[in-house]
Amino acid sequence: MSLSDLALAELLAEAAGQAIRPWFRRPFLVETKEDFSPVTIADREAEAAIRRLLDQYRPDDGVIGEEYGDDRPDAERVWVLDPIDGTRAFVAGRPLFGTLIGLMEQGQPVLGIIDQCIIGDRWLAAPGQPTLLNGARVHVRHCASLAQARIGTTSPQAFDAADFRCFERVRVGAGDTLYGGDCHNYGLVAAGHLDAVVESGLKLHDWAALVPIITGAGGVITDWQGAPLTTASRGAVIAAGDPALAAAIAQMLAG
Repeated sequence: MSLSDLALAELLAEAAGQAIRPWFRRPFLVETKEDFSPVTIADREAEAAIRRLLDQYRPDDGVIGEEYGDDRPDAERVWVLDPIDGTRAFVAGRPLFGTLIGLMEQGQPVLGIIDQCIIGDRWLAAPGQPTLLNGARVHVRHCASLAQARIGTTSPQAFDAADFRCFERVRVGAGDTLYGGDCHNYGLVAAGHLDAVVESGLKLHDWAALVPIITGAGGVITDWQGAPLTTASRGAVIAAGDPALAAAIAQMLAG
């Protein structure tokens, strides 16, 4: 039986959730990777489960994953995986992490899923259809004014010193700033609850799935200069529901 890419992506999300849920708020070993980020058995089991299905259903596609590296990353079609985006939140028992599953074709993100397997939030976006949250269409909120905007970022510690000084200019000008949330924040932008997210230091597996979800809900997601994200981007990201707000944030970041 042949599965569509979207049906397969949902199957991958289900498999990841089945691997993650037994470990949530349970004792486990937390290891520290070379980049000083944490990793758990849940991260590894979730990505392994996804890769087994990709080997079965899409053996010719490439895979880029946070935990097990790259496999045919130069293929025309590449699945980009972050089994637990927000491992620190997962370790702390906070249900605001998520599984990110993206599909890139010829270097462009075309399909994305954010799956929060504990509270049951699943955003998905695919070519030719709007972004859905738990099966219902969602749309961004239009808010052009930074002074009225509700913005989010995962942590002040995630910025280097220079980027944090830039972010502080945005924070001071924003109506409200919320911390924590990881990939869940981007889903909240797509659903119109947050107006923008500003972050830096993201890797491809952190943002590839987010691009279709934000744009499919009518929003914009760019680098800090307002340019589209590419595999060469340094991982400084603005996601916003309103293009005017994204431009205002980019201007503030530039000083």
